[in-house]
Amino acid sequence: MSDDLDRLADEFWQETLRFQPTYRHMLGDYTDVAAWEHCSREAEGRHVAELRELVRRAEAFDPAGLDADRGLTRDVLVASATTTADLAATPLTGLAANPVSGPQRQLALVLGLLSVPDAAVAGQMPAKLDAVGEHLHELAERTREAAVDGWVSPEFAVTETLVQLDSLLATPLDDDPVIAAVKVPDGVDDAALRADLRRAVERSVRPGFEAFREALCATLPQARPEERCGLSWLDGGDEAYAATLRFFTTTDKTAEEIHEIGLAQVAKLADEYRALGPEVVGTDDLEQIFEAMRIDPALHFEHGDELVEQSKVALARAEAVMDQWFEVVPEAPCAVEGTTVGAKAFYFAPATDGSRGGTFFVNTEDASSWGRFELEAMAFHEGVPGHHLQLAIASELPGSVPEFRKHLHNSAYAEGWGLYTERLADEMGLYSSPLDRMGMYSADSMRACRLVVDTGLHALGWSRQQAIDYLVANSPLTEGVCRPEVDRYICRPGQATSYMVGRLEIERIRRGAEERQGDRFDVRRFHSAVLDSGSLPLGVLDRVVADRLA
Repeated sequence: MSDDLDRLADEFWQETLRFQPTYRHMLGDYTDVAAWEHCSREAEGRHVAELRELVRRAEAFDPAGLDADRGLTRDVLVASATTTADLAATPLTGLAANPVSGPQRQLALVLGLLSVPDAAVAGQMPAKLDAVGEHLHELAERTREAAVDGWVSPEFAVTETLVQLDSLLATPLDDDPVIAAVKVPDGVDDAALRADLRRAVERSVRPGFEAFREALCATLPQARPEERCGLSWLDGGDEAYAATLRFFTTTDKTAEEIHEIGLAQVAKLADEYRALGPEVVGTDDLEQIFEAMRIDPALHFEHGDELVEQSKVALARAEAVMDQWFEVVPEAPCAVEGTTVGAKAFYFAPATDGSRGGTFFVNTEDASSWGRFELEAMAFHEGVPGHHLQLAIASELPGSVPEFRKHLHNSAYAEGWGLYTERLADEMGLYSSPLDRMGMYSADSMRACRLVVDTGLHALGWSRQQAIDYLVANSPLTEGVCRPEVDRYICRPGQATSYMVGRLEIERIRRGAEERQGDRFDVRRFHSAVLDSGSLPLGVLDRVVADRLA
């Protein structure tokens, strides 16, 4: 029976990788290196059916007949496959206009992160670009299909995506960033491979982007105004949003509950700002504190290279004391690199074949948009002891742990851990000044406001401007930062709620352990209990920690 469950766990992992071949490549598995994601209705339908069948088979196992570790595998598989299938069954793929992280923004970045270790893999990269073109044609078709049912992206998202597509398509082929992004290994003729990549871009990628552009243009007459940019304005939108919340928070919390949690956290943070404000900016007036953090030139960076170098310094300081707070630290290193695309900061996990360590990316495109107070909290969140520690430890779990548990991404667990470590870093004495501690509050403000704003947009009918105004009024972020943040929430519903929901749950679990154990509580053992089973749904995490510390 146990062997049957192990085989089922492997089937689930293989189905996950089949549907996400780019993730497979990212992990250093070159089984299907020429593939790219399919997003047709048929492909998603098949994936949903496969996941539902895996859930049915997993639920047939009697937990009483399984040891603790296999019982955990069963629970994680059922929870993860269910929420993934529920989300994939929504029409959200058809809302494809995304000026923040759409394919026109992300393709070159993702390709640049894919390891190309030898000539065999390099030779498949032009075929991978052909698969990208197929994906873009499928995305165009999904856009058209969704529009028939009234599911159309907001007008601003369509318009801004079209501007980006026009710019991309106007770029001379020889300067296409996709061609330059692909790594060329030693021993491979660089010029010959680039020529093959150029031909693939010309025959497949560019026509795919053109088809996507045409599909978006056709939706403009139906595109929703900014006042109706959330999912609640669409037929079936409430159900789709509920599915995103279950997927991203791994809880059954309603949009209304999450909204209220956010409001309470925003109010709590206001008191923390007022307590620290006099030491940092000379006032306890909340509006004046926020204004100083927004506009004081002395509190902002001037040069992009400072962002990278100071991130490295912060991570080195954290790495030096890891053994005092963690029983296990990963073998994989964490690098810091600058980038000019994507979010302000983000992290990519190590490749399983050892070809690439973890990488924390800092967006250096506009250094002045970075408050000096932001950087340390961000470095601890994305690097050590945040995402790098969590993801690298998971990837290095022993062979007895099913592969899917080493690499599965539960957003509330992962982002909750990242946000938890921003406060943990304060406990560890890692912040170098009161100003940097204020940055910890600033990061918290964004995540607390996300609970309010994401649910406001998609469940309560808020307008785009209403969401921007709330974020500006309740955080030290400038309107220039808040606007793309809100656009991100509009274009990717639900994901922004995972951070604070996850952190609050990890903190609640820790408080429970401290109360039960009293003087016997060991924070190193607690962190092992949280990290040593891979990425878990929050309800499963609660049980695992209680059992491990019993």
